[in-house]
Amino acid sequence: MTSFCVGEIFFRTVEESESGWRLDLFLASHFPEFSRTTIRNAITSGGVCIDPDSDKSTFGKPSFRLKSGQVVRFTIPDTPRETPQAEPIPIEILYEDNDLVVVNKPVDMVVHPSRGHWSGTLVAALAYHFGGQLSSSRGPMRPGIVHRLDRDTSGVILVAKNDFIHAKLAALFEERKIRKEYFAIVFGKPHLDRDMIDAPIGLHPKVKEKMRIAPPTDSDAKEALTFYEVIKRYNKFTSIRCLPKTGRTHQIRVHLVHAGYPILCDRMYGGRKTISMEELTGKKPVALTEENTTGTIVLSRQALHAHKLSFEHPATGKELEIVSPIPNDIQSVIDCLETNV
Repeated sequence: MTSFCVGEIFFRTVEESESGWRLDLFLASHFPEFSRTTIRNAITSGGVCIDPDSDKSTFGKPSFRLKSGQVVRFTIPDTPRETPQAEPIPIEILYEDNDLVVVNKPVDMVVHPSRGHWSGTLVAALAYHFGGQLSSSRGPMRPGIVHRLDRDTSGVILVAKNDFIHAKLAALFEERKIRKEYFAIVFGKPHLDRDMIDAPIGLHPKVKEKMRIAPPTDSDAKEALTFYEVIKRYNKFTSIRCLPKTGRTHQIRVHLVHAGYPILCDRMYGGRKTISMEELTGKKPVALTEENTTGTIVLSRQALHAHKLSFEHPATGKELEIVSPIPNDIQSVIDCLETNV
């Protein structure tokens, strides 16, 4: 997640594919960190200008229709912030010392508060269990949070207890010295036993909160590298381990669907969110859409789990490898597949 300063100014050029977009939707696509309401308020208060350096510059309205080649100037607005409320949510601690803690994040838990998810977050749980003993580097909304996992991805997540360790851990992530290993089950059977996917990732031009493999014309795209290795091939599915070398939003999910092997039950990128026992065991054909799914549902979230984190402790120099066991719902999928080998 990008960090912004109030009053900071950004310029975005309207691509040909974005011609005809509303001004508010254009900004929401390029700045997903801000709510639509915040963006509309910024526009109506004069914080957004179209073609600021031309004789035809205008401040427009949220519904203003953009043309290809126009330049949009966006001044970062001030947004109200609240300290997350502590909630007595149970958390599983995989490792803890004076400097950091490693938590096993359950599925269906958002890491930090965001629009539509103000309670039940990992941050709220951490605030209850650790109070003021967490780093403040990421601001009051993200105490201790060094990195994140998607809501429907379970597994290992690292939390800093002080700002010094937070900075050291962030540097390790930036330098790619923290080894992340994910376990996934995908549709299809990869031809190669192992491979490196090297494809830049950028924002989807039309679907908010979705990413895509970026075309060469996307100047905002980020380099993305994912190594994967086959664990076992089944009839129509494969279990794999993934070692992302970069940390882009939805990276593994986007890379695997790009390679032709979407993660099982990833509705955003694979088209459906559930899988039945009958489909996994081969008693029924695999439905192309979720609407056609019948039988006993085994899994109803993406089959992606942050399985291991390995790194050198910034304070002690000790090598740590933290493992989160495969969760029960994903293990149930494996058990079904094993009956049809």
